[in-house]
Amino acid sequence: MTAHDGNDRKDGPTADEDGERRAETGPFAWLRALGPRGRRAFYGAFGGYALDSYDFFTLPLSMVAIAAYFGLDGGQTGLLTTVTLVVSAVGGILAGILADRIGRVKALMITVITYAVFTVLCGFAPSYEALLVFRALQGIGFGGEWAVGAVLVAEYASARHRGRTLGGVQSAWAAGWALAVVVYTLVFNFLDDDIAWRVMFWTGALPALLVVYIRRHVDDAPAHAHARAMSTRRGSFTGIFRPGLLRTTLFAVLLSTGVQGGYYTLATWVPTYLKTDRGLTVVGTGGYLAFLISGAFIGYLTGGYLTDRLGRKRNIILFAFLSALAVLAYTHIPPGKNDLLLVLGFPLGFCMSAIFSGFGSFLAELYPTALRATGQGFTYNTGRAVGAFFPTLVGFLAASWGVGGALVFGAVGYAIAVLALLGLPETRGRELM
Repeated sequence: MTAHDGNDRKDGPTADEDGERRAETGPFAWLRALGPRGRRAFYGAFGGYALDSYDFFTLPLSMVAIAAYFGLDGGQTGLLTTVTLVVSAVGGILAGILADRIGRVKALMITVITYAVFTVLCGFAPSYEALLVFRALQGIGFGGEWAVGAVLVAEYASARHRGRTLGGVQSAWAAGWALAVVVYTLVFNFLDDDIAWRVMFWTGALPALLVVYIRRHVDDAPAHAHARAMSTRRGSFTGIFRPGLLRTTLFAVLLSTGVQGGYYTLATWVPTYLKTDRGLTVVGTGGYLAFLISGAFIGYLTGGYLTDRLGRKRNIILFAFLSALAVLAYTHIPPGKNDLLLVLGFPLGFCMSAIFSGFGSFLAELYPTALRATGQGFTYNTGRAVGAFFPTLVGFLAASWGVGGALVFGAVGYAIAVLALLGLPETRGRELM
């Protein structure tokens, strides 16, 4: 018997214990904690949201060419975005109900196929009216994908890492945006504008390839499978309005309205602002957007980390304030100071994206498993539909205020979001049951 046995060890932790500690606290602990099935779900949701973003941005990037081709004014052009976002509320509600009833994975595949098909059809539109209809139908899939994918991953994630994990899913939006800008720069440099905008929409067929991966490799989380077996009220639309959840649902809609009203005002009109008000070329616009998107990607990841450290509500309040300041600064840069515009693009993208990082975890934690996708789909996408009128308003105001002046209206949305938080609880650390 030695002087020091296993119960009287004075040396430091073993190599195995060091490894376990690093696995729990390292920069990618949130990804390792998901396990093999959870990581496959994360990759599927990340890919779906990235391509969802890509298909969305085919329109804002092509708006100047589309307006010239069909002879549209600012209001008509803004309406193309608005109708997408308004109809996305219908898609989010339907996808949420489907996800609670038939499963997250099946609903995810349906949403991806829907937005891919109608994005491609936009490229064949013979008239403005046809384009408006196709874009509206694209909104059905567009609205449902994020809600379903976020819930799928949230149910695999631990309470400790859920903010960072869902922030990782949110960062896919910047990845899809970046891909769209690269393709836009190439297509509009080598093709005439009259055909280039159609080609942009035709590339929206890419998401169909993701469906193959999801079908073969992604499964629903065990928590959802158990809830489906035990609950008779799963996917009940009226359930999210019952007395115990009504207040939550109403304030969550208001929160989503404010944040997304501010965001989509910028996402829709900044490319036009850079080309018309600031006089940038296609390549110049792409370069300036690169700074904006880089800030967005880092913002999603940073916001995910902070929502776990500060809490869901504090993270949203912090970046609502910073986003409003960034919008005001970005749109009041004097003429001839485009170099400053380039520099401010990074913090603008950072702040307006970091505020979204907590949404996936926050909305998922507000609802029980049997109603989670329904609640998240409804609140997120109804807020997006109401917030969609912000870009249209900017389109009408641009005639008298200029695009840059009208963009200031987006800051109002962030003030609405802060007020909405007064009616919602803090959910950091809440286990999903």
